[in-house]
Amino acid sequence: MKTTSTKFGYTQGQAQSVKNIELPEIEAWENQYRRDYTIKIVHPEFTSVCPKTGLPDFGTITIEYIPGALCLELKSLKYYFLQYRNCGIFMENIANRILDDVVKAIKPKTCTVTGEFTPRGGLRSIITAKYK
Repeated sequence: MKTTSTKFGYTQGQAQSVKNIELPEIEAWENQYRRDYTIKIVHPEFTSVCPKTGLPDFGTITIEYIPGALCLELKSLKYYFLQYRNCGIFMENIANRILDDVVKAIKPKTCTVTGEFTPRGGLRSIITAKYK
C-alpha cells in the first residue's frame, strides 16, 4: 500500500488503518427474553485521536440494538472504548468499526451506532452506521 499523502494531507494507510487496530473482544451474556426490546447504551466520554492532526477527538457514542440470543456486557464494552483513547482513527470509521465489532460479538436483530463528535473548526460531525 502506498504511503504517499493525498492532497488533503493524510495517507491512504491512515484512512484504512481502522482495519488494523487491535481492540479487546466485546463480551456478551445470554438474553433472558425472546421478545423484541431495545437496549440503548450511551457513552458520553468517548475519546480518540485524529490520524491527520494527532489531536484528540471527543464525542458521545450511542449503541442502540434489539438483541437476539446475546446482550452486550458493559464492563468489557467500557474497556473496549478505552482502547480508542490513543488510536489514530477518523470519526467516520469509528461508528463503522464499533458496529462491526458489536455485530460480531452478539449478532443482534438490528443495531445502530451513532457517534456525535464535538465541533472542530466550527463543524460538528454526527456519524450513524446501521445493521439490519
